[in-house]
Amino acid sequence: MTSERARAVLAALEAMADPARLDGMRRYGIATDRAIGVGVTDLRRFARSIGRDHRLAGELWRSGVHEARMLATIVDEPALVTPAQMDAWVRAFDSWDLCDGACGNLFDRTPYWFDKAVEWSAHEPEFERRAGFALMAWSAVHRTDQPDRRFERFFPLIRRRATDDRNYVKKAVSWALRQIGKRGPELNAQAIRTARRIATIDDPAARWIARDALRELESPKVQERVRGRAARVGAS
Repeated sequence: MTSERARAVLAALEAMADPARLDGMRRYGIATDRAIGVGVTDLRRFARSIGRDHRLAGELWRSGVHEARMLATIVDEPALVTPAQMDAWVRAFDSWDLCDGACGNLFDRTPYWFDKAVEWSAHEPEFERRAGFALMAWSAVHRTDQPDRRFERFFPLIRRRATDDRNYVKKAVSWALRQIGKRGPELNAQAIRTARRIATIDDPAARWIARDALRELESPKVQERVRGRAARVGAS
């Protein structure tokens, strides 16, 4: 049974919806079969007025409405999320934005981020595998409390899936490699070595991933950034 609060939130989403947005969402490759046309900026603003609510998040997810599910990833409470919930949600992903939103808004803040990144990277369905690498990428950005050595363990998984030529997987593999390589000089050097090893694989997807990653990892902007980070750490 849907609670009164969940019904009110769903009604508010309907009132915010603009079906004219759906064409733009489709152009960006977002599945719109169950979408109503609410922008992410509006969802984040709405989420701030709601606050964290684990029960509400579950009800919003069960509604099946695309934007309600995205809102659920923002308002859920990471400390209350279980591995079973994460697995159930990842199996329901039908669009890259929901996949990336769940990983970057919620899953990377749970205690299970590392194990699920490893596990999902081996799953066969496209968005489940993408979730594994999206979780690596977002965790590299958000989990500043974690030591770099944990992220080193992702490099073999990145190499292993570098020949997956599905668009949403190969882009996420590159994304994970680039974000890990921007954490600091040691990981940057390891990420560059990993990309160069991937470049030697006789496979179009692998060559694309290597080029995409090296373009950013070796850029002056990133090199300056990781040197500056090393200097700040050394001075602290």
